[in-house]
Amino acid sequence: MEDNFLSEKELKSLVKEASRVFPGRVEYYARKIGVSYNKISVKKQLTRWGSCSAEGNLNFNCLLLLAPPEVIDSVVIHELCHRKEMNHSENFYKLVLEYCPDYYKWDKWLKDHGEELMRRNPAYRR
Repeated sequence: MEDNFLSEKELKSLVKEASRVFPGRVEYYARKIGVSYNKISVKKQLTRWGSCSAEGNLNFNCLLLLAPPEVIDSVVIHELCHRKEMNHSENFYKLVLEYCPDYYKWDKWLKDHGEELMRRNPAYRR
């Protein structure tokens, strides 16, 4: 079976493209949700799709660009909602669903296809 790893050059290009895409999506949804944020970072993670620190720093996995745009938006919304609810409570998910009514559909897509995407990272084989 042929592997489907991205080359280091392709991964670097994906990080560069993601660094252009995420700020626009974050800004758009931050305004809708009514939250602020600090720094946006794009990483080549092997286990996470996104994170939000208490300081409002947002991290996103560059491999999300290989997913449907709705998945990208659902992760952005999820992380931005942590600016109001820094937990995964019922209230948190109510907030997420307010801005992404199909959140569970796209979360399931990521659960179903996420490992396949993660395996594209050359570091995955190490």
